[in-house]
Amino acid sequence: MDLIEVSGLTKRYGGIVALSEAQFSAWAGEVHALVGENGAGKSTFIQILSGAVHPDEGKLQLEGQPYSPINPDAAQALGVAAVFQELSLIPDLAVEQNIWFRREPRTALLTVDGKALRRKTLELFDKYRFPPLDPARELRRLTLAERQLVEIAKGLAKDPRILILDEATSALPAKEAEWLLALTRQIAAEGRLVIFISHRMGEVRAIADRLTIFRNGSTVASHVATAVSDDEIVTQMIGRPLVRLYPERKATATERIALKVDDLRSGSRLTGASFELREGEVLGVGGLQGHGQRELFQSLFGASRATGSIELWGKPTQIANPRHALIGRDGIALVPEDRPGQGLLLTKSVRENLTLSVIRRFTDKGFLSRGREAALVKEMVDFLRIKAGTPEQLAGTLSGGNQQKVIFGKMLLTEARVLLLYDPTRGVDVGTKGEIFQLMRDLAARGYAILFYSSDLPELVHVPDRVLVLRSGRVAATLGAGRVSEEAILRAAVLDEAA
Repeated sequence: MDLIEVSGLTKRYGGIVALSEAQFSAWAGEVHALVGENGAGKSTFIQILSGAVHPDEGKLQLEGQPYSPINPDAAQALGVAAVFQELSLIPDLAVEQNIWFRREPRTALLTVDGKALRRKTLELFDKYRFPPLDPARELRRLTLAERQLVEIAKGLAKDPRILILDEATSALPAKEAEWLLALTRQIAAEGRLVIFISHRMGEVRAIADRLTIFRNGSTVASHVATAVSDDEIVTQMIGRPLVRLYPERKATATERIALKVDDLRSGSRLTGASFELREGEVLGVGGLQGHGQRELFQSLFGASRATGSIELWGKPTQIANPRHALIGRDGIALVPEDRPGQGLLLTKSVRENLTLSVIRRFTDKGFLSRGREAALVKEMVDFLRIKAGTPEQLAGTLSGGNQQKVIFGKMLLTEARVLLLYDPTRGVDVGTKGEIFQLMRDLAARGYAILFYSSDLPELVHVPDRVLVLRSGRVAATLGAGRVSEEAILRAAVLDEAA
């Protein structure tokens, strides 16, 4: 018998159909992958399963019994827990408080039992062999990867029969991602069901027993994972053959230096990075995570204090804060690591997110020109093919890929010509990835200078013109055309050889 069975599941948001008669079934003891483009309906589907959203139509059964949780607490009581890509944590609480929030052990006086809370947390970490994580550390002091681990721990603490992992590896370094994949197989081997969502086909191949493909809110097909090829999966995901993921690299870099960095230092991880980025160039940044990549991008955007020298278009500059970075065509704009936390106002509209940083472009003597704003917003929505019902749709209701496009649009509207792209394809589907890569090459051809960090080695091999490899906060190697390979990047990241 299926552990969970879904038929005719439909959900509408006004005139937008997020799900249309979706079908799904999964068994206990399997890892069942859910794949599809951003906007295909996966997020709405798992929100319904986890009790966060109610369907308009459809039938859900759990072990043959009707299943219609009124909220996430009701779903958890029935053994269904979700680890969402967009984190549901409280920054001012400690790790252990977030994991057991509203389920803390209590004393006889009904106060939180701190010793029991610490013991339960350490027992949970030991049971699942968690990577190092301090239970007492305040959440806001953690990296995005560490916060993702807390979200995973929060889901596992509920001891679910059905665990939903929504892009849970996308923010994790390679070692922690491998740990989670192994843990996923372990949980399934215990007779539980794991519904696994990932845009990384290698991960799906590594752990999935079966997979179900969604497109445009509907179920396209279900397969035994070993019985279908990657090309067939992608074709069913996007409704057409994927012609090319990585665009052709054409030499567009000029001799003009757009950004020159000398001995840049910030905190304990960025210890003296020096490099040059040319006009029309896509310059990759690689290396093992935690070796100064995040600090480099934050420093260049003025989000972290740094020492050293920075030149923009041949002129020495000091970037004290992001406002200083966004100084028009000679400035720097950033696509940040944490999409919902740093890049978007999820409760504001697509229009407001696109124009917030450049509102002065639409004002004259203190009055806002709605017509000029609307025209530019429409132009950017059309240019980036942002799938939104109207520009007034809330950014938080968009798919992950379309949220990322809004961030790109906001960046482009600043007119800055030095672009910092920090892992811009994290958690987006293969079709949107191809669009982002093509956009990068098109922008380079128009004279933009792009600094591009990716946690995905194949992206660094196929997209940039050159790759900087950071090790211990410095540039350990610069790999030019013909020298870039996964082996070369990893070798430079771990071996003490001359750059």
